[in-house]
Amino acid sequence: MLFNSFDFAIFFPVVFFLYWLVSKNLIARNLLILVSSYVFYGWWDWRFLFLIAVSSLVDFIVGKQLYKTEEAKKRKGLLLVSLLVNLGFLVYFKYTNFFIETFIDSFRLFGKELEVSTLNIILPVGISFYTFQTLSYSIDIYRKQLKPTNDALSFFAFVSFFPQLVAGPIERASHLLPQFYKTYKFNYNQVKSGLLLMAFGLFKKMVIADRAALYVNEVYNNPGNYEGVETIIATVLFGFQIYCDFSGYSDIAIGAARTMGFDLMKNFDSPYLSKSITEFWRRWHISLSTWFRDYVYIPLGGSRNGKYRTYANLFIVFLVSGLWHGAAMTFVIWGAIHGLIIVLEKATSKPKDILFQKLNMNKANLSNKLVFIFITFTIVCFAWVFFRANTFADAQLIVSGFFNNNFYELFGDQLYLIGLKENEFTLLMLTILGLVFIERFHRKQSLFKILNQQALPFRWVVYVCIGLFITLFGVYGDTIASEFIYFQF
Repeated sequence: MLFNSFDFAIFFPVVFFLYWLVSKNLIARNLLILVSSYVFYGWWDWRFLFLIAVSSLVDFIVGKQLYKTEEAKKRKGLLLVSLLVNLGFLVYFKYTNFFIETFIDSFRLFGKELEVSTLNIILPVGISFYTFQTLSYSIDIYRKQLKPTNDALSFFAFVSFFPQLVAGPIERASHLLPQFYKTYKFNYNQVKSGLLLMAFGLFKKMVIADRAALYVNEVYNNPGNYEGVETIIATVLFGFQIYCDFSGYSDIAIGAARTMGFDLMKNFDSPYLSKSITEFWRRWHISLSTWFRDYVYIPLGGSRNGKYRTYANLFIVFLVSGLWHGAAMTFVIWGAIHGLIIVLEKATSKPKDILFQKLNMNKANLSNKLVFIFITFTIVCFAWVFFRANTFADAQLIVSGFFNNNFYELFGDQLYLIGLKENEFTLLMLTILGLVFIERFHRKQSLFKILNQQALPFRWVVYVCIGLFITLFGVYGDTIASEFIYFQF
């Protein structure tokens, strides 16, 4: 079920009403959450509910046994069960065809064609997200950082919690699971805040991301037909498309959970205002980057074994991150680009500081900040080429097209020919600029807090205007796929 669908517009108010109707009864409330979450997920394909149920059951049992067992060998065996089940599902559904294709391509390099075909496997929506969420529960218990729960209902509801089930944030049991043990009182301000955040997420998704997709999809699905400024604009717009699409989902998820009294972690923090790639990854998909830090980077040794091992560990993490995002070499290259830049930033941090001192450059100066932000954004957008391109060959066409100049077409009829009328392009630019301004201002002072300080009639005018703006300027119909980008991961 999509957040930006008519189905969800009916589903969520019904669940919200029933939730607060039974909220004082903890068992009834968590049972409602579990059933609602399974309905929400089963709306795509009910058969894949089996995977969530099995992962939940395995980790619930493994967690209890891990806590009871002291023998190191048995504890490792129990953890291995959790890893094999969860990662086994993930590898089979997501990477089987990738491994088959890689195997075929490796023989093709030596001039031998294999009579092997890929399998017809459907990727379950959100499997990468809920797999990481339930897996972290077992790992934390194994590390003795978390006590297991004896409440199966709460645990199953935690794993399948519908607001963040399909595309995060990837929650830790230590943060979210205890919230299922509490009952909450209806809080008008909290509900209002959650609804406003949901509206902001829908604005990002429907007004910015889906309109940008009209242009981006045309160029990236036909890379041989476009070059120069067309490919540059498409790449920059994809940067905003994927940000507004994914952070929009996170906003809706966090907002929906907040209306029911739950607190989900912040997943984005104005990443395009970052002054380095290292900072970018502290602000982008925070729940995933911290997951890889805690469960991949630190177990590899982190920064404890010298600088060269640290560089290798960082690079490995980003290769794995690229592969997590998609079963294709383009995603691996995307991860490698970010890993390489982060290693270079870490390796040159001291020489850069010395250079800045000699040049008397103040990194806090606004003009210098803007330069660093521009450089970082440029690198991020270049890497997005490999993330968005359908194949590596398409990515090569896009990159080569950057250097074929046709800047005279920037504001010409070409915009209409590739999916956007001129007034739509203007609207898109204005909404992107508005988003940048809102996020920059919101970092200094909460817009929600300012709005709450205004008179009631003014607040309602703002609410109505937000609703009308999304209704009138959102993108509808079959012109693009309305699914969120990260559903494919």
